[in-house]
Amino acid sequence: MPLFEIDTHRCDGDGICALECPARIIKMVENRPTPVEDAEQICIRCGHCVAVCPKQALHLNFLTPEHCLPLTEEWKLDFDQSAHFLRSRRSIRSYKNKSVPRNIFEKALKIASCAPTGSNKQPVKWLIFDQKKDVMAVAGLTIDWMKSVVQNFPQVAQTLNMETIIAQYDQGIDRICRDAPQLVFTYSSNEYGSAAADCHTALAYLELILPSLGLGSCWAGYVTTAANMWPALGELIHLPDQHTCHGALMVGFPRFRYHRVPRRNAPDICYHQ
Repeated sequence: MPLFEIDTHRCDGDGICALECPARIIKMVENRPTPVEDAEQICIRCGHCVAVCPKQALHLNFLTPEHCLPLTEEWKLDFDQSAHFLRSRRSIRSYKNKSVPRNIFEKALKIASCAPTGSNKQPVKWLIFDQKKDVMAVAGLTIDWMKSVVQNFPQVAQTLNMETIIAQYDQGIDRICRDAPQLVFTYSSNEYGSAAADCHTALAYLELILPSLGLGSCWAGYVTTAANMWPALGELIHLPDQHTCHGALMVGFPRFRYHRVPRRNAPDICYHQ
């Protein structure tokens, strides 16, 4: 079966599909889109050609226009709406004592999985800890790692305020996982050069969609570092061989509601001359 077929009754030969193809595997021959040699092997399966065709004339052997989500122009955010949406995002560090239903959270993961990835490799994998005792175990092992840093690298520990965090943890104040009911890890195979950026982008998509489901989140930076440096935590997470954790996110129902947006620094801009 060829990589794609063209509905000749619909195609008007505008060449948009060829111009938009990231891998440049479509060429125009007599005003008709035609695959280049070895197109099947070069194609990154992004679906751009199907999505961009205004006539719905191009059908890939793995994707047709009917399989795509149509865009609703009325739902398009203007600048002010987009700015409000992005600026209203907050890191949530206080959570209700309430578990996150899996069916709700998986709706968010489906959107997070739409995040762009290098060459559309889609290498991001997810590991979910949604039992409170398991999240607490992660926090405890991260504290163990911190204690090792304090002992062996005191200057690093001082810079990261680890002694205070350890002391507060011993007093029942969890600044590692913030008593969140759920912890989400992103990881990927080491074979992908863009894996870290891909995982970070997916986590950003996740945290942005969560409020629409009544949920909030906060990046768990200490956990991410410990996951890759402390063997005991690595054993608990138990990623496949040759895979690396690139990020962790606390997730839960926010205990409090924010009413305004704090100011942030103006962008630090320098144009190349």
